Amino acid sequence: MKRLLLATVLIAAPMLAHASDAPKIDPAKLTAHIKTLSSDAFEGRGPATAGETKTVAYISEQMKAVGLEPGGDLKDGKRLWTQDVPLSKFDIDGPVTAHVMVGADHIMLSQGEQVAIRAAMTHVNAVSIKDAPIVFAGYGVKAPERNWDDFKDLDVKGKVVVVLINDPDFETGSGDFGGKAMTYYGRWTYKFEEAARLGAAGLLIVHETAPASYGWATVKNSNTNTMFDIVRKDPTKQHPPMEGWIQRDVAVDLFKKAGLDFEALKKAAQSRDFKPVELKGATFSADYKVKHETIVSKNVVGKVTGAKRPDETVIFSGHWDHLGVGLPDAKGDKIYNGAVDNATGIAAMLEMGRLAASGPKPDRSMVFLAVTAEERGLLGSEYYASNPLYPLAKTAGVINTDALDPTGPAKDFTISGNAKLDLLDDLIAKGKAVGRTYTPDPATEAGYFYRSDHFPFAKRGVPAISFGSGEDLVEGGVAAGKAASDAYRINAYHQPADEWNDSWCLDGMSADIALVYSVGRDLAGSNRWPEWGEGAEFKAARDATKAQRK
Repeated sequence: MKRLLLATVLIAAPMLAHASDAPKIDPAKLTAHIKTLSSDAFEGRGPATAGETKTVAYISEQMKAVGLEPGGDLKDGKRLWTQDVPLSKFDIDGPVTAHVMVGADHIMLSQGEQVAIRAAMTHVNAVSIKDAPIVFAGYGVKAPERNWDDFKDLDVKGKVVVVLINDPDFETGSGDFGGKAMTYYGRWTYKFEEAARLGAAGLLIVHETAPASYGWATVKNSNTNTMFDIVRKDPTKQHPPMEGWIQRDVAVDLFKKAGLDFEALKKAAQSRDFKPVELKGATFSADYKVKHETIVSKNVVGKVTGAKRPDETVIFSGHWDHLGVGLPDAKGDKIYNGAVDNATGIAAMLEMGRLAASGPKPDRSMVFLAVTAEERGLLGSEYYASNPLYPLAKTAGVINTDALDPTGPAKDFTISGNAKLDLLDDLIAKGKAVGRTYTPDPATEAGYFYRSDHFPFAKRGVPAISFGSGEDLVEGGVAAGKAASDAYRINAYHQPADEWNDSWCLDGMSADIALVYSVGRDLAGSNRWPEWGEGAEFKAARDATKAQRK
């Protein structure tokens, strides 16, 4: 995930981050990396495609060219440039037939228009659901620590469950889930996992733009093409037989035909007293074939070995993948180039790698980790965090760059989510020194904390942040920054329109990278171990490994 956006504004005002003692970021090098990685020749950088082969080769070559060492898997006693990431790959094979019956009404559901059904990730060759009863289970949450259960002992086996996106607090801004800020219960990944645990035949999430934080085009493009997952012993514990989304208006009409008021039920679902409701006389059917195989994708890893404590690391991460080739847009464009998301983040990493390799050796090792399959559920970073090349207990911090803003310089910056940790304090102090202020995540309800590659590290206790460009632009202020962010999210995010734009001004991105690199470089040159703040949900996991750190 991402918060940023389409850059069409030229801004020439200098930033204090370009002072003589600041890291010298080269906008021309950033431009070259972004234009190359987001070109049509790279076919949207989809995992397990020719685009992956080109991307991995390009990043490896660039890491070598700037003087980094290979930091990946060990083979015959030597490090490779890559880490193998075994993934399960799933494709819908042929058409999707789906419909609902409500009494005598027969409603066809068009794939990509009324529904977005994902290729089944349970290693079956076909999905066939016939006349399954439909139930509405509120927000699909079972949270015993909050005394909350949207299922209330409902047996969902053999049924298709319809749920709302985000948390019960989203609409009201207050309640048992901490207000507007999304918890993990609000993420679509959790909702699918809970449906699998309960044995549902399928789950359909009602899409609404505000609580999802993106439009239907993003849902369609992200869910109707190739799906990937980490290799699991029993995927049915994580995935129900059918996973998908349904357009809000379609759901409203379905509820109405079943004699129910969607808005009234949505309001009722905001209370712990809510009880699941069967759509009487309504059934769901679907048929489609699935192709599945196991492939090996690649994380790309470069390194500068520390001079004093090489076994301690600071990681700079970002994802190289995007959505590849998918459904065409209104102009017939099928290549999802991913210029902002996330060619910008990889360009930033390569520039930071160049600075690290050309400067004095740090005390700790600096690792530059370009991960695969972020767009498929943070799979590359999840795999690394499960199979670390360098011990997580001795990883001092992770700084992730995901979709930096090419609009122009900003007076502020942010991070994804509202985590409490020393690493953020370091970032705030560095920002203050160059005249920039920290703005807390303005959209915690969007759940960005769970949507970028720092999260698999954070949940294992490693201090980790995902940097976000600011919206208070030097030219135009917050109004201009928000307008650019909104334009990107609506018109380009996860769409073919996320392409290089010759009007981009990379001065702001250069300042962002200089700030991020300074924090990581200082940490690599110190013996400090940043901690999570009191009350942070990941503090206990970090504290459990304290004995392994000096």
